[in-house]
Amino acid sequence: MKKAERAIYIQKRLEELYPNPSIPLTHLNDYTLLVAVLLSAQCTDKKVNEVTKDLFRLAYSPKMMCRLNEDIILDRIKQLGLAKQKARHIYRLSEILIRNFQGQVPRNYEDLESLPGVGHKTAGVVLSQAYGIPTFPVDTHIHRLAQRWDLTKGTNVRQTERDLKELFPKEYWNKLHLQIIYYGREHCTARGCDGRKCLLCQELFPRRAKPVVHLKA
Repeated sequence: MKKAERAIYIQKRLEELYPNPSIPLTHLNDYTLLVAVLLSAQCTDKKVNEVTKDLFRLAYSPKMMCRLNEDIILDRIKQLGLAKQKARHIYRLSEILIRNFQGQVPRNYEDLESLPGVGHKTAGVVLSQAYGIPTFPVDTHIHRLAQRWDLTKGTNVRQTERDLKELFPKEYWNKLHLQIIYYGREHCTARGCDGRKCLLCQELFPRRAKPVVHLKA
């Protein structure tokens, strides 16, 4: 199966499995989505949702967040990795949003990536999930699966993103981003599949599939 054929097959199978993928991070508006995505770095979505439930009760806009100090923000997110750094980023980006963007979350990569703690992937997720702008944010799950499925030879997420954008129609990028993440978490995990075990890997590469060992009677 050629790469383009694999891409069509993958999209079809993911559509069967996840026809309506939901955004895994709980949020109230564009601003809280930005904060949640920032917090999700090196953390599970489940853990982020646990801490933001309390944080967003206190503040769900840049102005409300700026009324808190960094210590209060830190106290609410202290269970997360890199909590001190993230608390500082949240407070500072909230100030910048008020000062430079009238309290609104920007709708372009350049302005988003100028905010503290907001990298290319975070910006892409916000543009995709908050504003419906076609992007293809690549996280560790997508990068791993794109390599396993021979959709990219990229050694970094930027190259993988470019390769995936060339393979899949633009109108499906946002949905595929979520579908691949869900599949990577549930079926083709880093330790649970080595590119030969999960159903989709076996369907794509039957010659590579791990043989079944039959025990002798």
